[in-house]
Amino acid sequence: MKNLIVIIALLFSFGAHAQITKVTLQASGLTCSMCSNAINKSLQSIAFVDKVEANIKNSSFDIFFKPGAKVDLDKLKNKVQDAGFFVAKLEANINFDNVAIANDSHVVVDGTTYHFIDTKDQTLNGNKTIRILDKGFVTTKEFKKNSKYTMMECYKTGVAGGCCAKEGLAAGTRIFHVSI
Repeated sequence: MKNLIVIIALLFSFGAHAQITKVTLQASGLTCSMCSNAINKSLQSIAFVDKVEANIKNSSFDIFFKPGAKVDLDKLKNKVQDAGFFVAKLEANINFDNVAIANDSHVVVDGTTYHFIDTKDQTLNGNKTIRILDKGFVTTKEFKKNSKYTMMECYKTGVAGGCCAKEGLAAGTRIFHVSI
């Protein structure tokens, strides 16, 4: 039994690691500084958010996180929508630690599943910016354009289904589709 515990601990210690350090979110539908203020207040109410810096000129928000906090990208999107607006673009700065990626495949990093599309096979180290390509994180036009990069059903739904089972993902697992 003791050996089994040691083996399981070793397996988890060799997993892929990354820390989201900052997100730049561009909102759509803003018409004035009051709109920007509504989004800013909504984002600052999230427990894992440390600081939000608004740029009214381009309707964007730089969001910084508390050290070691688990970042929920869906929660960021939902807070923008709760304020009455939409996310037009979301880029995340992530500090990767030896994470191997391949085009049109999934990788689990710190419990979050990413599906890299339209990207080269590579190993990610250091600070990299990825762009979230899911519905609700890009414009409808861009979402349709990006669909040509994968035939997997999970791109349309945002969750693992039959196409993802071969990669060991449980049905219903949240998948973020991204590019570098």
